[in-house]
Amino acid sequence: MMEITGTGIGQGVAVGPVVRMAERLPEPVDRPSHLDPEREGERARASLSVVGAELAARGAKAGGAAKDVLEAQAMMAEDPSLIEAVTTRLATGATAERAVFEAFATYRELLAGMGGYLGERAADLDDISQRVIAHLLKLPAPGVPDPGHPFILVARDLAPADTATLDLDKVLGLITVDGGPTSHTAILAREKSIVAVVGAADAAGLADGDTVVVEAARGVVTSGPTPEQIAAAKAAIAERAAQTAVAPTPGALADGTAVPLLANLGSTDGAAEAIRLGAEGVGLFRTEFLFLDADAAPSVREQQAQYTRLLTAFAGRKVVVRVLDAGADKPLSFLNDAPEENPALGLRGIRALRHSEAILREQLTALAAADAATDAELWVMAPMIATVDETRYFTSLAKELGIRVAGVMVETPSAALIAGRVLGACDFASIGTNDLTQYTMAADRLLGTVAALQNPWHPAVLRLIAEVGAAGAELGKPVGICGEAAADPLLAVVLVGLGATSLSMSPSALADVRASLARYSLSDAQALAQAALAAEGAAEARAAADAAATDITSAREAAS
Repeated sequence: MMEITGTGIGQGVAVGPVVRMAERLPEPVDRPSHLDPEREGERARASLSVVGAELAARGAKAGGAAKDVLEAQAMMAEDPSLIEAVTTRLATGATAERAVFEAFATYRELLAGMGGYLGERAADLDDISQRVIAHLLKLPAPGVPDPGHPFILVARDLAPADTATLDLDKVLGLITVDGGPTSHTAILAREKSIVAVVGAADAAGLADGDTVVVEAARGVVTSGPTPEQIAAAKAAIAERAAQTAVAPTPGALADGTAVPLLANLGSTDGAAEAIRLGAEGVGLFRTEFLFLDADAAPSVREQQAQYTRLLTAFAGRKVVVRVLDAGADKPLSFLNDAPEENPALGLRGIRALRHSEAILREQLTALAAADAATDAELWVMAPMIATVDETRYFTSLAKELGIRVAGVMVETPSAALIAGRVLGACDFASIGTNDLTQYTMAADRLLGTVAALQNPWHPAVLRLIAEVGAAGAELGKPVGICGEAAADPLLAVVLVGLGATSLSMSPSALADVRASLARYSLSDAQALAQAALAAEGAAEARAAADAAATDITSAREAAS
């Protein structure tokens, strides 16, 4: 028996035989072409076009986040600068296969050197290159194997086109050697509720046919499990299936304390599925999808139509909309695409919107109009708030333009440390744990080399969350959590113990968090929170909370 560790995605368990992803196509031979450059150019452009169309078609079929990812890949396949790079190499007598390989490899190195979000997109270029070369050679495109039985897929990493179209009746779980919690593999696995462990370097030693147990909650893959471990895994799978079969109820602690469970959404497409999975509303609606890949901001009318669609879907429920959060890894040509040495600390979020106030005014106007025409409870918040002045600026402008409930995101240590004054100037706060952890730990949340520091369990992060929770309680202002931390069932209990009044997450995580909250009272949650706060590091904090949870369960069983 051997345990392999990585980053777990979701909370599920899977057990089954390993099937490894096929090896990559070999590097095309560097030899002169027997065709002239013009003919090779026709071959290259035709294959690039076919691959781009195939990726776009897969995206349209998959929908959701997969659609956005695959459409971006399709655009890469037909990017004029890449085509120009291919043409330049063809002029030297290279074959289309070799020219495509070299052009994509050059751009891959460029993206990888940038690190962060763009660095993780380098793997996407590898996939496109492989697909184009396979088309040129008239070979099958790289993809997921089909052994004819259910299996655990093991891969170096998985291309978005493959993750988006996995047959969930066959693929029981997913293990990748590379990748991190923000890779496209992780994002799509989370959306599709695939049991996955990514970045498990030692998984490279797994062989076809090996039996493994994948425990996403622990981030552990057990190779060669004992019969007892297999039985325990199957029991856990059955228990999860039973939980999901029950009609969802509102989120609440064991003592009846309400903890509304909300959904994080990136577009209106996921509304129906979020409601089906038990979302009581929306805790974070990201509006970037309206602005990305555009040369100008969408009109008030265009925005209003999308917001109206969202609010109509959640009639009678709370919907928290975040105004445009552009910058860092999401620069926009009409807002803030000027080069910056460190864009994560630059003109992003409310800073960029304040710099281009007309865009903010139009967005708030569209939101207010949609609110007036629907029955949902609209709350609007600003991202990347660092000062009381920024809070007052946003709240005042929002109210001026007809927004009834205006709040802020707490993503910077400065906002957390003066939470009382920040909350005194707005209606509510929502803590974005992804960025709050990044800035507290001085570790880029999109950079794999410092991924170990990007852990919301760290007591420094928890202490800042506690500051906001205490300020909210004192002022009677709601404090929500909308970062990925809310999707961790045990951490969700700790967050409530720190003062969070609602939790928002990927819809696929709602059932696990709902079940976890129902096991503890408010005093239990506060005890878990204090145990975590007293620890020295992230791992110790999780272990301390886990131990406290075990003690509470044992005491309850003894009393009964």
